Amino acid sequence: MPRVRSINQDDLRNHNLSVVLSTLARSRTPLSRAELAKETGLTKATLSLLGDLLLKNHVIRQLDPAVGAAYGRPSTPLAFAPGHWAGVGMQVNTDGFGYLVLDINGDVVESNWCERTMDDVRPDDILGELDAMMAPVETRLTRRGYTIAGAELALPGLVTSGNELLVARNLGWRDLDLNRYPVIERLDANAENEATLAALAQIPGYASQRTDGDWPLKTFESFIYVSTDIGIGGAYVREGQIVRGDHGFAGEIGHVCVDMHGGLCRCGRRGCLETIAGRRALMVASGLADEEHAADTTLTPKLLKAWRAGDPKAVLAVDHAMTALAVALASVVNIVDIENIVIGGLLGEFGDEIADVLRARVASRILARDGVDVRVMVSPVIDHPALHGAAVMGLRRLFDSPLKYMTTV
Repeated sequence: MPRVRSINQDDLRNHNLSVVLSTLARSRTPLSRAELAKETGLTKATLSLLGDLLLKNHVIRQLDPAVGAAYGRPSTPLAFAPGHWAGVGMQVNTDGFGYLVLDINGDVVESNWCERTMDDVRPDDILGELDAMMAPVETRLTRRGYTIAGAELALPGLVTSGNELLVARNLGWRDLDLNRYPVIERLDANAENEATLAALAQIPGYASQRTDGDWPLKTFESFIYVSTDIGIGGAYVREGQIVRGDHGFAGEIGHVCVDMHGGLCRCGRRGCLETIAGRRALMVASGLADEEHAADTTLTPKLLKAWRAGDPKAVLAVDHAMTALAVALASVVNIVDIENIVIGGLLGEFGDEIADVLRARVASRILARDGVDVRVMVSPVIDHPALHGAAVMGLRRLFDSPLKYMTTV
């Protein structure tokens, strides 16, 4: 029988602070203390104490009072305070590397992306360049009065909870201790699979203020996220939380076999989804490049242009990719019983037309098609979603353990 850990006063206060921050983040509008009490179930007295603590530490701010009823005192809305708390996201991917800094209020403080064809590059070189890129960013944030709540590094491979990269085949990396790199040590950064972090970017209000715009998903909805690039990654989100599997490697949809006698994948197996629907495979099939030059990042807009112009090779290549992806996704839907699918990365750039085609093909292949209304949607976070998700995950540290960051009590 597992031991039951006792809960002290700080544990309870930490939990309640986390609940308050998460509730504020998920709300489309600022909330008063009374509204927070109603949403969270906490007493007004508790909310008053917690609110004062968050105000003193510049996590939230009070807005001008607003009259919400014909009688009584005007309520004072609370919102996240900009300019004090940030999450740092970093990414190394097959098309380059860069960073994004996200304010807790949802604003992007700054970002930079170095586009490069990353085919069999040396990890020491790239992580050294990332280190040089980040050092002045940290200095600027300090001068502006920001505290970095946390940092995260997105990678296109299998990463353990101890920051060991087991393999990133499309980069040519394996068995890498990421903790030995200065940029990881200095920022106390965690590394994570890029598709997992991109999926977190789809959850409104996960660890920063949700935007006012329309969002295809609700905070606690379940969905499958598919990241499409040279490799194809995936993530399974159940009721607003990532399902990682026993070892943290769940979601490798790119290595689902869709053709028993298909082409050889970089993983050593035949017929993997990414051998048909990955960026390299699409460039070769559309006639834009041979295998040696198919990873070139400048080819992506050329593929989109050719497909939109009705070029036969491009149309056929994309259509073949859609069929292969539909086969893989239908298997996922049949196994986990889920109806929401979000497409990000390269295939997401083709827009809603691709989503409609994919939805029809997935729906026709699932067993419970008469009882499951499959939705396929393009990610609303188009530009480097894993980078955005990495910054969100950095901020999540503040949400999960707020007391650790409260210097003024």
